[in-house]
Amino acid sequence: MTFAPDLEDALPIIVVVFLVATILSFALSPVVRRVSIRYGMVDHPDDRRVNTTPVARGGGIAVATASIVAMGLFIAQNQGPDALTPPASIGNPEILALLGGGALAAAVGVLDDYFQLRARWQLAGLLIVAEVAVLLGVTPDSISNPFTGGNIDLSGPIGVAFAIVWILGMINSINFIDGLDGLSSGIGLIAAATLGIISLTTAVGALGQPFVAVLCFALVGALLGFLRWNFHPASIFVGTSGVMFIGYTLALLSILGTAKVAVALLVLGVPIIDTFWIIIRRLAVGRSPFTPDRGHLHHRLLDLGLTQTQTVLLIYGVCIFLAVLALVLSVAQQVVAFALFLALSGLTLYVLTRRDARREADRQVERSPDRASPQ
Repeated sequence: MTFAPDLEDALPIIVVVFLVATILSFALSPVVRRVSIRYGMVDHPDDRRVNTTPVARGGGIAVATASIVAMGLFIAQNQGPDALTPPASIGNPEILALLGGGALAAAVGVLDDYFQLRARWQLAGLLIVAEVAVLLGVTPDSISNPFTGGNIDLSGPIGVAFAIVWILGMINSINFIDGLDGLSSGIGLIAAATLGIISLTTAVGALGQPFVAVLCFALVGALLGFLRWNFHPASIFVGTSGVMFIGYTLALLSILGTAKVAVALLVLGVPIIDTFWIIIRRLAVGRSPFTPDRGHLHHRLLDLGLTQTQTVLLIYGVCIFLAVLALVLSVAQQVVAFALFLALSGLTLYVLTRRDARREADRQVERSPDRASPQ
């Protein structure tokens, strides 16, 4: 990993945008919490949830507002000879897709936070958000080929399909991992920081992409300010509004510029792989892949005896390890690392699932009234 030249020109701007987003998110989160409680946007305890008391939802409103305001101020002020030049692939339509599409994603999420929409309406909202991004031109022309060292052409309908699937997949991955205090927001922070750091290196071009890096660190700041209220014990959850905004924004930031898809794939390996195996397991038993249960990785870790905080910190550690790999490995090595992590995670989840099944079977035997009494 080699940092691009003239990095010192971008660092003051990154720091200012990061601080603006952090302060805004930190200040807005308690306000959003009070509004959420007033309008009944609250998660109540049940058999599947881990919170033992009602907790306000809709924290994504604070994250989205802080991110969009910080990004918008930067873009508005980024003028003159000292301006950070955006990549050729980022024009006004792409900026509108990032900011306007992000606001739309958060708004669709707010509707779910308030009305508790059925799965079909949630999917319709996801498709609308993804299609808006595509219509505004957010489609990769190509991605790096990990096997030949060249590029894979994604122009035309292939690029459109890729972008839609990528955006939908990213949002759902963040949604599936959003089960413990601070988990999805912390993972999003790590991913955004990694995308921001790699945008400052020669891995994305001889001069880097400091413009994209500033946008990434606006999201980092917004998530950090919110995490103060979202970490265990959380006083507010990110909600569907936050899940949709974080997933959508990360998806676009990984496409804009040089399509750092392999980096995002590896950094977000935990939620992506958790989503993959959950869908496979549910389909294997004839259930809808969107039926909620307690089969996620974080639930398995809790069942092993870890506390919420220990589980979240452990997953943070895995994500940081994968982030470091993403920064130091080539594209081909990143894909290989992701494949190995996929296999290892699948084996781990299989072992944990079999272990839980055996324990449940033993409990059923112990509770059986026909069990023979000991002599």
